[in-house]
Amino acid sequence: MPLVRISLRRGKSAAHLAALRNGIYAAMRETFNVPEDDRFILIHQHDAEEFDCDPHYLGIARSDDLVIVQITCNNSRTVAQKQAFYRCVAEKLAADPGLRPEDVFINLLETAKENWSFGNGIAQYA
Repeated sequence: MPLVRISLRRGKSAAHLAALRNGIYAAMRETFNVPEDDRFILIHQHDAEEFDCDPHYLGIARSDDLVIVQITCNNSRTVAQKQAFYRCVAEKLAADPGLRPEDVFINLLETAKENWSFGNGIAQYA
């Protein structure tokens, strides 16, 4: 059950935000074997002074369109799956909404299955 948090600068259209959500969800379905309807995605928009990111870290030229994707998920994916996921997200977001691959920053936070409760005060995966 991935929990996706997308952070970006404020001012993008509803269509742009939907494309971000849909592209990331599609990539999770394709590369992480996420089941249909397992969709929990939050968007956080920030004013420019609240979004401080180095534009050249590791030699990658980032623009003001940088999108930071942080995903909390079970610790069950291989390195190959993660690499495929990163590529797939960058490709999907380049296609729609037109992000440059340099502006797609992804961070995975992996946790044990018993650390999730989907409701009713129950640890459904424990």
